[in-house]
Formats: sequence, C-alpha cells, structure tokens
Amino acid sequence: MSSENEKMNIEPVPDAMEVAAENYNRWLSAVTPDEQAVLKLIAPADIADAFGRDLSFGTGGMRGKLGLGPNRLNIYTVAKATQGLANHLTASFDNPTVVLCYDTRHGSKAFVRRVAEVLAGNGIMSYLFERVEPTPAQSFAVRELGCSAGVVITASHNPADYNGYKVYGSDGCQITVAAARAIQAAIDPIDVFDGVTSLSFDEGRSQGLIQWVPERVLDRYIEETVKCSTSEECRNLKVVYTPLHGVGLECVSRALKAIGVPDPVLVEEQCVQDGDFPTCPYPNPEVREALELGIRYCEETDADLLLATDPDTDRLGIAVRHEGKYELLTGNELGLLLLDFLAKKAEESGEDISRKVAGTTIVSAPMADDMAHDHGFELRRTLTGFKFIGEQIGLLEQEGREGGFLMGFEESYGYLAGTFVRDKDAVVSAMLTCELAAHWKAEGLDLYEAMDSLYAHYGYWGNAQLTKAFEGAEGPSRMAAIVDGLRAAAPSKVAGIDVMEIIDYIDDVDMPTVNPSGAVQKLPPSNVIELRLVDGSRVLLRPSGTEPKVKAYLFAKAATRSASDEKLAQLKVAVKEILEGCS
Repeated sequence: MSSENEKMNIEPVPDAMEVAAENYNRWLSAVTPDEQAVLKLIAPADIADAFGRDLSFGTGGMRGKLGLGPNRLNIYTVAKATQGLANHLTASFDNPTVVLCYDTRHGSKAFVRRVAEVLAGNGIMSYLFERVEPTPAQSFAVRELGCSAGVVITASHNPADYNGYKVYGSDGCQITVAAARAIQAAIDPIDVFDGVTSLSFDEGRSQGLIQWVPERVLDRYIEETVKCSTSEECRNLKVVYTPLHGVGLECVSRALKAIGVPDPVLVEEQCVQDGDFPTCPYPNPEVREALELGIRYCEETDADLLLATDPDTDRLGIAVRHEGKYELLTGNELGLLLLDFLAKKAEESGEDISRKVAGTTIVSAPMADDMAHDHGFELRRTLTGFKFIGEQIGLLEQEGREGGFLMGFEESYGYLAGTFVRDKDAVVSAMLTCELAAHWKAEGLDLYEAMDSLYAHYGYWGNAQLTKAFEGAEGPSRMAAIVDGLRAAAPSKVAGIDVMEIIDYIDDVDMPTVNPSGAVQKLPPSNVIELRLVDGSRVLLRPSGTEPKVKAYLFAKAATRSASDEKLAQLKVAVKEILEGCS
C-alpha cells in the first residue's frame, strides 16, 4: 500500500484513506489520458472525499459534485447507476421503457446521452427530450407515453459544481424508498468500468432503442397546465420572469401567454442557458441574492410580481411590490396563499369542498391545518419529499376521487395543482401565482398584504430553515449523530419555551388528517425529530436526503408579526446551539 500512497504523494493513513488510495489508483489506470491528467491535479485533501466511498442512491436518486471518482457525478458513475437501473427494470417489467430529460448544467447533455446508451445496451428503449425541458414535463411524459420509469439529469437549485440523477416510477412520482433500495442493491455489485453494457448513441438511434419524445407530448403538457387556470383576469398584471439560466423559459412563457398575462418582462441575462449561472452562483429562488437582478428589472418597470424558477423548473420563488419595495414571500407563505385561493375558487364554483383533498408535508406550514378546518377540505400531511404528495393523487384515484385533489405544496418552494404531473411543478405554479396576484390586485391588495390578512385571521407564523453542512468522508456519520444526539437527550425548553411534546418519526407515526371523517394516516419511519412547544411553535430536524446537510425547520407562532419575528429570532439562536452541541 505504501507504493500506492507514494504515487498519490500522501502519507499512509487509516483504513478510510487506504480505500480512497486504492480507488484512486484504479481510476488512474482505467480512465482516458486527459482524465488521468485531471486526476493527478486533485489535492490530497480532496481524495478521501472523492474516492473514499460511492455516491449513495436514494429516493432522490444521486446528487453530488461534478468530478472524477466514485463519490462524484461523472460519466462513469452515471453509467454504473444506469446499469443498476436497467437490471432492476428488466427484472420488474417485460418490456421496460424510460423517459429521459436534462437541464442546462455542466455535463447534463453528455450524462443523459450516456444513460440512453446504457439502457440501449440492455435492450431498453428510451424516449429522450430533444432539448432541455422542465422536470415536471418529464413526470408528465412518463405517464403520457406509458413508460416504466423516468430519469432526469439535474441538481435542481444547487450551485454550478453539482449535478444529479433523479429516477421516477411509472406513476410519474419520484421513486419510493423500496424502489430506491432495490436499485441500490442492483448497483452495488456492478464494476464501474467493466460491469456496464452499452451501445453507441448513433447505434441506439439506428436500432430504434433511442427515440425523441414526440413534440405533441410537450404540447399536451401545456394544454393540461392551462386547464388548471382559474380564469382570473390577468391583463392588468405587470410581471417580470427569470428562469435563472435554466430550462423554464419555453414552458412558462407558453403558459402565461395562454392565460393572458401581457408580455412578461424577461430578465434577459438570465434567459441565457448557462451551467455556470454567472449572474446567480447559487441559482436558488428561495434566496434573495438569486433574485436581485430580477428585482432590479421590477424596479425599472414598476412590476407587481417577480417570478423566478430554479434551473429544472420545479421550484418557484417570487417577490412582490409592497410599499415601494420588493418583498420575498417564503415557500410556506405562497403555498398558503395558493391553498386559500384555490379553496375559495372551488367553493365559488359550487364544488363540494368537503370532498377536496390538499397535501403538504410534516415540515411545512402548520397554519394549513387551521385553513383546512376553516374551509372544510381534507388535509393530508406526508413525509418530506414531493413524491409522497404525488402518491396521494394515486390514492385518490384508487378511491374513485380523481377530481378530489385541490393542490399540494411544501415549504421548499414546491407546488402542484392538477393531477397530470406527480411532482412539484413551477410552470403551473407560475401560472396560478399570476392569477392569485391579479385577484388580490383587483381587491386592492398586494400579495404581502394578502398574506398579512391570512395571518390576521389565523395567527402569525414566522418560519425559517437552518442548515448545517457536513462535507467530507465523515459527513454522513456526523449528520446521523446530530439527530441521534437529539433523540437521546431532547431539551425540555427551546428559547425558554417549554417543550410540550416530542414526536420521533423514526417509528411508525399515526398522523391525524384534517378530515371530516376523522381518518388517520400512518406514516412510514423517517429520521425526523419534532419538538412541539407549549405556545404552538415547532422545531423539526432531519438529515437531508440529497445534500450533506442537517436541516432544521422553525415555526414561531404569535399574535402579531413583530412578536412572531422576535420569537423566530430567539428560536434560531437556540436551534443553532442545539446543532452545534449535538455535533
């Protein structure tokens, strides 16, 4: 082993580094000369992380930094994962087919072509979008084309040095925990260099194993999107839109045009599809920095509303003009506004609201419960991950309630209306947000004021998310220790407020629904701890399933906005101390 370490110019270290050294030298001997040159430039300190373990495959597929090594997204790890997926599909379906989609990130086009090549080498036909398109369009296409699965190459809203590989089931939802485990088991025994079977892209095309998604599929996706319109008059609404260098421009523009939004002003610099994200290094519509250029466009045009979609167009962030400034609404706030708006529209149309079902997650706005009680619709809470909300549509269909889905939302800026997509969808969300803003503008209120009116009715709920990153080879174990430490010794007070109840989702949990029938959902185990405080405030902590982070979700309830803000600030301090103390 010492000779191998000398080749890497690093000192002998414990077993974890020896594994990394072995993997490094295997890659050094197997990759192309150009890639070998890149490998030789990797800093010794980065080798343990890049080569010390494999990328894990979960319900969100794989996500990681771009680069060489088994713990990076590259042409080899993508091919290995696809071989495992192919083996799984072949064992599960007689004649499996797959829809493939990709975004504007570095490597995405090469990766998606490699996916198609490996599938073709295993006799599996794939439909590939001929150009970049939104993730929700792929979810739609899986069901529209009757396919067995879907794959999207994207890292969603992560920085430019990341990419990802998301897998969808035949229902158009991201895969279940059971499917993810089965695919991981199929991936594990595959040798990253010698275990992959593939055809060239041209040969796959000539044999009919790689086909383009028919253009009619995207047209149908837009048609179904527009069917979700509430018919609210939008001609007096002034909108600025940015796709943040991603794929949303085509579909969002088509949807807004269909409902009569008058020529949205486009943030020209960010309409350029560029995986470097030069104007917003962190292309996340949740953060103000990513929206600053769009806000400047708003100020220049006196716009009512800024719409910003993330690079793969499944998340939507907004800014609204309020008292001469542009305020951002949180994912929870826009979700609540849309929920209230769609419930009222259903009531106005004469629909039986008690037959309607909305979905949200355990880490999303508690106010949704009160809203469901008030309007009389059913609210189902799921585990974190929009696939669980998408699954509720399938359950409603099994119950013979196909038209019963009102909407779904999660705090991380994901929303869904309609049943034609089974994942969060920023295209339909952008369309409905325009109608929402036009409705309240006609009433003399901006969306910030409209949210204030909901707070005045239901109580103020300040909300925030804290994260603690754990990079490196030891990241996963340190992340687990955070929640395990809290599980072993939960505090009796948070920010001086007594903890009334501790809910540990690691065991099966009976989650009451807001339901006229009094039904109870049983949630499957999940590594989440929830602290419910005596004043109604809440704190939830969980390790991220797609990023090396522990996430904390904070909800501060109070009678006024200022009191809620003050309490939220105190909760932030206390939870930061908890995160530091447990790590």
